[in-house]
Amino acid sequence: MIILASKHLAVYCNLLFCFLAGFVSAETVTVTVGTDAVLKCSYDANYYGRLSACWGKGTIPNRGCANEVLKTDGTSVISRLSERYLLMGNLGRGDVSLTIRQVEEQDSGVYGCRVEIPGWFNDQKRHVTLKVNAVPPNPLRIEAREVKERTVTIRWSLVFDGGRPITAYRIDIKNKQTPWETKKTTELHDSSLTHVTLVDLSPSKTYNLRVFAINSMGMSETSNVLTITTKEAAPEGPPLDMQLVALSSSSIKVTWKPPKAELRNGVLRGYNINYREYDAVAKQFKRWQYLNVAATREQETVTLVNLKPSTMYGVLIQAKTIAGVGPASNAPLCSTLDEIYATSATSATPSTSATSRTSTTPSSLSTSTTSTTPSPSATSRTSTTPSSLSTSTTSTTPSPSTISTTFYAATVWEQSTASISGVPPNPPVIELKKVDGNSFSLFWNIGSEGDSPITGYFLEYKAVNASWDYTKNAVDFGAHETEATIIEMNPSTYNVRMFAKNSQATSAASNVLTITTGEAGHQTDILITSMMPYTASPLKSPSPHLIGIFVAVGLLVVTGAILTTWQLRRLKQKKGTLSIWLGNGEVRYTDCESLHEL
Repeated sequence: MIILASKHLAVYCNLLFCFLAGFVSAETVTVTVGTDAVLKCSYDANYYGRLSACWGKGTIPNRGCANEVLKTDGTSVISRLSERYLLMGNLGRGDVSLTIRQVEEQDSGVYGCRVEIPGWFNDQKRHVTLKVNAVPPNPLRIEAREVKERTVTIRWSLVFDGGRPITAYRIDIKNKQTPWETKKTTELHDSSLTHVTLVDLSPSKTYNLRVFAINSMGMSETSNVLTITTKEAAPEGPPLDMQLVALSSSSIKVTWKPPKAELRNGVLRGYNINYREYDAVAKQFKRWQYLNVAATREQETVTLVNLKPSTMYGVLIQAKTIAGVGPASNAPLCSTLDEIYATSATSATPSTSATSRTSTTPSSLSTSTTSTTPSPSATSRTSTTPSSLSTSTTSTTPSPSTISTTFYAATVWEQSTASISGVPPNPPVIELKKVDGNSFSLFWNIGSEGDSPITGYFLEYKAVNASWDYTKNAVDFGAHETEATIIEMNPSTYNVRMFAKNSQATSAASNVLTITTGEAGHQTDILITSMMPYTASPLKSPSPHLIGIFVAVGLLVVTGAILTTWQLRRLKQKKGTLSIWLGNGEVRYTDCESLHEL
């Protein structure tokens, strides 16, 4: 009886403890950083009516909620730790589930819900374990801020970092016509970046750009793919295969081909043809004459007319796009043909026969040259011959009105001698922030603004052995910008300088920086495929399956040897005889006792 009573007492104590502590249910909720978490908790409002409830972070104490984050009186929320904690359920039906907006990793932990049911030890308790996992950053949204002939500036807004700080950005660029496998990749280890400038692009080319954000959990999905076309530039190459051929005493045919396709820098609009006469007596060239023709084909031809006979001419040809004129191609001097005199005699009557002086061409084209005199009448020269034939030699030229000439006129406006002289800003002082692979970051300090506020800056860059050329290599920046990150598409050693400008003038050049990019090697492909660290072994390990077979066989051999030795000792102690030998691959034995024990 005593033993039975003690057992009943233990059961009663356990029941009493559970009764006093109340029944506590539990569950686990797993979410990712940045999402909303819903922790379930409810009671029967139809039976109890509206009841007070509270939520706290931590296990539920004997009274109230530990580290209370929210409390309700059953009708509305009467207190909360922050606006992130909400009751989104229907309180009238007893739904007091806690919603945590935009959870963070530090929100992980145990949460307790207590519903205050009237009566002793009647409170309903519920524990919910919240696990918040960090993730890679959200994808970026990029846009082009400025597109020029050889540069493009892109920008993006900061995005949700996935619960871990963004450590780098990866930028991919490729020609539009090629697959992404041909991309050039640059990784920028600066989490504060919101824009970057890519330089050394080709004019009038179409590119695709995309950007990734990276944190310790991995790489974001790709941004939107930006398609940009750089602006046209003046051609960088001269026309090819220019040839001059004299057609007559007054014309020269010029033929040429367009510049190389990769040096055209846009759509060819036409050609400027410059030609001038060479004075052999004075040994100098005379003034240039100009002719403009449209670009129509891959083999261009033009004929220069109204030239002087037996005269040397020099010709230069320049291709042009909408952006400007390229370098000139030239050819050796070419001379027009000499004038040739042809005489034709007609014998009809004892009267005169006319002898005319003409100029013929190899192409059988008849060209008449006009020689005008103050007298409007023609001058004839007559000589008498013994045969009494009258020979008249007349030098005639066409009237000036018969020559068709195209004139290209240009209006030159006189410039006013009065000018407004303003004080330019002081040149900025630029400093190198860091070099990261084929990119570099710099910042600049602002000096005096001059007569008016600074309206912007422009950065010039060039190869270390090249000359400065603002029309090719310049990047513009706003008046409030003081730092920039530049990506070199062709890593090398560059000189960099900067100018400040206001509405009146442009400053002198800043100090010149010499920067070498690409020393760490230009990566053409970067893949981030695993979030767990991986350590490569210098030697290839054998297969685990093969190791298991070797271990099992070894254990069987050792075990068999031990058992055999033990049984032999037992038989020897019983004074029995045992002979074991191998014959024909079989085990044979003789013994005076039973071998059942074996």
